Amino acid sequence: MPVTDRSHKELHQQAADEAARRYQDSAAERERVEGRMAAGVRFPDSPDALAVRADRILDRGGLSPSAVVADIHREAMDLPNANERIIDLSNELQAWSFLPRGVRAGATVARITLRRDGRELPHGTGFLVSPRLLMTNHHVLPDEAFARTCFAEFNAQVTADNLPDTVVRMELDPGTFFAADRRLDFALVAVKPAQDGPAPGETFGWNRLSVQMGKLVLGEKVNIIGHPSGRLKEIALRDNAVLVRLDDFVHYTTDTEPGNSGSPVFNDQWEVVALHHSGVPKKDDQGRVLRKDGRAWQQGDGDDAIEWVANEGVRISSILKHLAGLDLDPARRALLAEMGPDTGLDQAMSAAQAAPAAQPERTNAAPGAVPGVTTPPVPGVPVTVPITESETGTQRPRVGLRARSTAFGGRQHLVFLHGRDQQEKYPDELRLSWTAGLNRGLTLASMPTLDPEDVWFPFYGTRLHNLVSGRESTAEPIGLDRVSAATAAEVFAAESPTGSYERLLYEAAARAGMPQNGPATTEGFGSGLVGGALHRPLSWLAARSDLDEWTIATFLRDVDLYLGDSAVREAVLDCVMETMPTSGELVLVTHSLGTVVGMDLLNRLPDGLDPILLVTAGSPLGLDGVNERLLTRGPHQPPRVRDWVNVWCPTDAVAIGCPLEDERWGKLTQLAVPNGRDRAHKIEEYLGHRNAAQEIRGVLRP
Repeated sequence: MPVTDRSHKELHQQAADEAARRYQDSAAERERVEGRMAAGVRFPDSPDALAVRADRILDRGGLSPSAVVADIHREAMDLPNANERIIDLSNELQAWSFLPRGVRAGATVARITLRRDGRELPHGTGFLVSPRLLMTNHHVLPDEAFARTCFAEFNAQVTADNLPDTVVRMELDPGTFFAADRRLDFALVAVKPAQDGPAPGETFGWNRLSVQMGKLVLGEKVNIIGHPSGRLKEIALRDNAVLVRLDDFVHYTTDTEPGNSGSPVFNDQWEVVALHHSGVPKKDDQGRVLRKDGRAWQQGDGDDAIEWVANEGVRISSILKHLAGLDLDPARRALLAEMGPDTGLDQAMSAAQAAPAAQPERTNAAPGAVPGVTTPPVPGVPVTVPITESETGTQRPRVGLRARSTAFGGRQHLVFLHGRDQQEKYPDELRLSWTAGLNRGLTLASMPTLDPEDVWFPFYGTRLHNLVSGRESTAEPIGLDRVSAATAAEVFAAESPTGSYERLLYEAAARAGMPQNGPATTEGFGSGLVGGALHRPLSWLAARSDLDEWTIATFLRDVDLYLGDSAVREAVLDCVMETMPTSGELVLVTHSLGTVVGMDLLNRLPDGLDPILLVTAGSPLGLDGVNERLLTRGPHQPPRVRDWVNVWCPTDAVAIGCPLEDERWGKLTQLAVPNGRDRAHKIEEYLGHRNAAQEIRGVLRP
């Protein structure tokens, strides 16, 4: 039955009553939070929540890593204090980009207007969450029939010159997609593009929702953009503290009005953390709503007369979990998948889809891809399409490269040792890229640059890939091309040579701050939805980095196979030794898995080769599951090495165990560097820092 005007008001009132009940039920928790804030505690949340929030602020560009390095490392701080300081800095120091990013987020917000009796009445707020889907409240759009009477108005705002902007009207399209839930008070509806025009999200942008944890802590500020009382677009900034976080809802103080129903609630990184759905009215002992003058409110007084004591939003993670459980046809599932990989909806729904067609010979494979496994692209990492030698008409060998005999007087040797997932790349291009990164750092340091021809570049990428691929035959019958990364990780754990894969994954997640007493602070999906006990640590690691779960799972798989299978280790080391100098002074620069290989390699060097400098960059050596399985077991000073420099970035998900603090590592130089967002693990970024480049060039002859 279509929703009438009266039933619509009843839904609105019901939402406010339920919000007031939850507000009353959480009074003890709110008083505790307010008491701690009054005592000077800026963010009265759990240490686990603070840890994951600090990680996400860094990972999502909410604070410059250079500001963190400068502030956190200026004085000795334990981890809880450092996490709180990072959150504090992000609230104090808003980069200039805060404003244009807010403008970009605001462009996605539309006024929802109702047609009735020949009139057009402002009705609520909505915002785009994909190229074609708009989110608002259930009490704003209760059903498909009501949605057909409404349309969305974008740019219903004033310009920078305080002049009316050009409003763009777009019709809602509930026949293509409509989903709603009364308890969570949300509605998701398709929007028709303008005639022969692009999808609305391609014009106004859309908000990338995320099921990951760490988007908000108690005491932090939120920002709301909407159309209060149907007016032109307005924004409530800064003085909006989060008071209570419930399972599905969050309470906060902010200056909003009823017309803000359906507005996005943003953190300072302009991530949507909640769907604003109701003010919390003040009530007397008889449960009556009170006016601002203290008298009982009555129908006809208007919402403006109510004494609102707080506001309530629906947690985005709860909405995404609800959407994951819907039984939808393939077309509607595809529309949900357009919301992006951070929602988890593409993984949650993959089990319902038919197995994909056979992979073509030429495919866009994501970094870290498993042969025969369809993987999502890694955000921020360009996808490379390998070109075969027959296409180019030339033969380009994928073997190690020796340096010129005259390099550095013929008595010094600079060796670059790469990491995993290099099998489809050409060593000459890799050597050129590494050298270019180093030369950038040398230029910043005002030091002479290097010629790529003067660098040794052993190459074991193809051999490692072939060895790893050969071990996956037992996994093929379960169809890895149709399962999630977490399910694939279960297979990797089952095939681990020493049974250490699962331990390695859990240790990495624990070092990244994952709570050890259950997922109380987790906003990610439970294992029942997307499968497997290993989903939780994978989800946690993905939340603190710009790497996806597939890349993390396969990286740790390769590390585990190298350390756990003697045949793999011996084959890799033999391959590296095929392209190594035999005498003179050695400067060994290693990266990622190459840092693990390099530590073992130092035990194989001939007596005539003197390692004067070891550089480890983006290294997992700090994980006990790694260092305890080296040839020289446990943390130790590398054999025969005169000087050791360990370069790491606080936002590099692979360098979780850094800095290397165990005293058994001996004397070494620790360099914390602020790598660019989406490039935290890139070797070119590490070598491009002045201090790292100085350490390398300083020991080499002119």
